[in-house]
Amino acid sequence: MATRESPFSMALIAGGCAGTSVDVALHPLDTIRTRLQSEEGFFKSGGFRGMYRGILAAALGSAPGAAAFFSTYETMKRTISKAAGSEHWTHHSAASACGEVAACMIRVPTSVLTQNMQVGRYASLTEAVTTTYRRGGLMGFYAGYGTTVAREIPFAFIQFPVYEALKKNMKEWQGHDTKPPQGAAC
Repeated sequence: MATRESPFSMALIAGGCAGTSVDVALHPLDTIRTRLQSEEGFFKSGGFRGMYRGILAAALGSAPGAAAFFSTYETMKRTISKAAGSEHWTHHSAASACGEVAACMIRVPTSVLTQNMQVGRYASLTEAVTTTYRRGGLMGFYAGYGTTVAREIPFAFIQFPVYEALKKNMKEWQGHDTKPPQGAAC
C-alpha cells in the first residue's frame, strides 16, 4: 500500500520546487534590477552581458529558502490554529511572518552572494563565499537581513490570508478539497 506524504514533507518539496523554478526563470530580470541599482551603474556592472552570472548561488539557495518558508508556514498555521481552537485569517498572517523570518535565514546569504556576482565583484561562487567570509565573517552573509525581513513580512501578511481564503472558497464551491493545480491557481 502506498503511503501518503505528510503535509510537512509535501510543503517542503512543493516549496523547494516552486522557489527554484521561479528564481531560475526570473534570474535575468533580477540581474537587470541588481545592475540598475549598482553603484557602478548598469553598463559598468555588466550591462546585458553575463545575465546568468550568479545563477548557481541563486539556484542553490532557492529550494532551501522556499522549503523553509512553506514548511514553517504550514507548521505554524496548524500550531497557532490548534492553540486558538479555530482557524482565522490572522493565524495565516502570523504563520507567514514566521515563514519569512525562517526563509530569510537562507535567502539573505544567497542574495548577498548572487548580487555581488551579478555586478561582477566575484568571478565564481567560491570566490564570493571566501571573500564575503574573510571581510565580514558569518555576519557578512547577513548584510540587510533586518530590512529584507521588514520588506517581506507585510507582503506575506496580506498574500497568505488571501490565498487561504481563495482555497477555502473554492473548496466550499466545489464540495471537496482543492487539488494541487487549483491551489497553485489561488
